[in-house]
Amino acid sequence: MTRRIRVLLVDDAATVRRLVAEAIADDPALEVAGAAAHGQMGLERIEDLHPDVVLLDLEMPVMNGLDMLSALRVRHPLLPVLVYSSLTREGAAATLQALWLGANDVVAKPTGGLAATRLLLRTEVNPRLRALGGWQDPERVVRPVAPAPAERPAPAGARAEVVAIGASTGGPRALATLLAAIPCGLPAAMLIVQHMPAAFTGYFAHGLAARTGLPIREACDGDRLEPGRVLLAPGGRHTVVRRDGARAVVHLTDDQPEHGCRPSFDPLLRSLAETHGAAVLAVVLTGMGSDGLDGCEHVRAAGGGVLVQDRDSSVVWGMPGLVAEAGLAEAELPLERLAEVIQRRCGAVRGRRAA
Repeated sequence: MTRRIRVLLVDDAATVRRLVAEAIADDPALEVAGAAAHGQMGLERIEDLHPDVVLLDLEMPVMNGLDMLSALRVRHPLLPVLVYSSLTREGAAATLQALWLGANDVVAKPTGGLAATRLLLRTEVNPRLRALGGWQDPERVVRPVAPAPAERPAPAGARAEVVAIGASTGGPRALATLLAAIPCGLPAAMLIVQHMPAAFTGYFAHGLAARTGLPIREACDGDRLEPGRVLLAPGGRHTVVRRDGARAVVHLTDDQPEHGCRPSFDPLLRSLAETHGAAVLAVVLTGMGSDGLDGCEHVRAAGGGVLVQDRDSSVVWGMPGLVAEAGLAEAELPLERLAEVIQRRCGAVRGRRAA
């Protein structure tokens, strides 16, 4: 897409709509298709304006964002939606509900005044709107994409003892689908990095556990990697793994963000390449940006394996696409097939767990 991406703003606050419109006007990839002050008006504007992306507030009169999203997904199941949410406890819970209802990504509203709001709009909101709208910079030199590789044999060496999964835009629903197809008691530890603000990851871990039946929780400093344990990197800190004698232990760090993210997938993968070598299986799911590319290079250099979500099932084929284009992926697979291969590589008996 080289034409401008048309964005519908749905927010009851006139000041927010004005600030967002100003930020979008400064972006050559975006334009405002229209605005609405509540969900009912937003649904009507969608039918009239046919936007490419919706930026949606959740707390609104007449019809709130969750009710609008429920109706929207019935009428327009594929229209990308970016949720603009408050950092309150209630806002975090509503945001996770929005993700389960089909929102594609979330950005937390800043609390530091106009300067912080303008910075967030420029650095966090606009890039997500571009990615969800399928923007391609016409001046960008695009490398030819290699044909999707047939699934290659697993690298020689030990079976996978740890599975590291990274995701960004579109990741919450992709993770729920993938993990629901993996049985309890997988004979490997699992670590997940989802780009998400710190206020939301605890709720997200709880929601994933409820939806998949797996024992998923936020990682804590000092957690041991154990078969069957599933740990989600907490927002606001990097999650890495270090050796403590024979044990593999989680450490949370405040190192600088990478790719504008903390947690970032790359630090985790680099640490696992050092601690587990060929026993690492990296899985890169839907997401914008290049997080995971450097880490996957380290994993492959250490003899480990790399799988990516395929283009057709990804909301944004940025993270997995770059790994595939670099020739690092053994296979590009839809989520159901990824679950099968993960089980096989970990030595698990294939098949969904009993209800």
